[in-house]
Amino acid sequence: MPNLSLSLACCDYDRCRALFDGRVRIEGCDVSFAALEPEECFHRAFKHQEFDISELSLSSHTLTSGRGTNEYIGVPAFVSRLFRHSGIYIRTDRGIERPEDLAGKTIGLPEYQISANVWIRGILSDEYGVKVTDVHWRSGGIEEPGRGERARIDLPPEIDLQPIPAGRTLSEMLEAGDLDGMIGARAPSCFVRGAPNVTRLFPDVRAAEESYYERTKIFPIMHLIGVRKRLAEEHPWLPVSVLKAFIEAKRLAMEDLAQIGHLYVSLPWAIAERNRIIELMGEDYWSYGIDANRHVLETFLRYHHEQGLSKQLLVPEDLFAPSTLDLAKI
Repeated sequence: MPNLSLSLACCDYDRCRALFDGRVRIEGCDVSFAALEPEECFHRAFKHQEFDISELSLSSHTLTSGRGTNEYIGVPAFVSRLFRHSGIYIRTDRGIERPEDLAGKTIGLPEYQISANVWIRGILSDEYGVKVTDVHWRSGGIEEPGRGERARIDLPPEIDLQPIPAGRTLSEMLEAGDLDGMIGARAPSCFVRGAPNVTRLFPDVRAAEESYYERTKIFPIMHLIGVRKRLAEEHPWLPVSVLKAFIEAKRLAMEDLAQIGHLYVSLPWAIAERNRIIELMGEDYWSYGIDANRHVLETFLRYHHEQGLSKQLLVPEDLFAPSTLDLAKI
């Protein structure tokens, strides 16, 4: 039987690089790779279903899976994970001293549905009592006007979400003082270049994030891998083969990261940093699969529902190909 000819779009992360450079192959497949920024993967996958295998936003995947409109089935290879305390930017002249002070403020965001913002709003609610209905949300492009939601959303009326004026950007409005703050996965350019009165809410991001992990044992998941649903139905072996390949690619990346004889990462103390992370988070700190991440996924799905994105509360099994939930063991 000839191999399947498939397309795969994903960011060129170190944990995926062995797929791109050919050290790891997806069994039974000949793959054409496109190394893309995550936002481009998501736009092209959710809008036009361009790729057979694609990196997907966990939030948009959840949204469309709950509606039954998703053209992809999930594979629990969590290629992007980030703590998101760093993604809250504020004006210093608005009396915002603590997270609790965000209640009643007008906060910009690039898309209401993106995974980073689901996590940030959930953390603000769980940890600091700031509910999604306590904030006035304003959406638009961070640096380019006209950005909209990649998948349709239908929020309850008590959530105040409105677009910013046409022709304006979140970064420009934050710098001008027309917003009290902004949340998102990317830093606005006004913060990067040190604009006056713009800073992060948490001055010591690392301390806040390590404290959050110690309390919750949550390393937030942002992205997963999706396989075109039609292909998974025609070739039931495909989702597991994809998962196995991503697991192996991550294993090789972690081997490289631990190499002391010569550094694969251009940081002088990369090994010491790795060891510090393992001491805090354990050896398999970037885990794939459902079992090791059930508490993380269940928390995210609760946030997604509480924030008006999912009409019903989903469970992790709703998101992934059943065959990927129970891999063979030797």
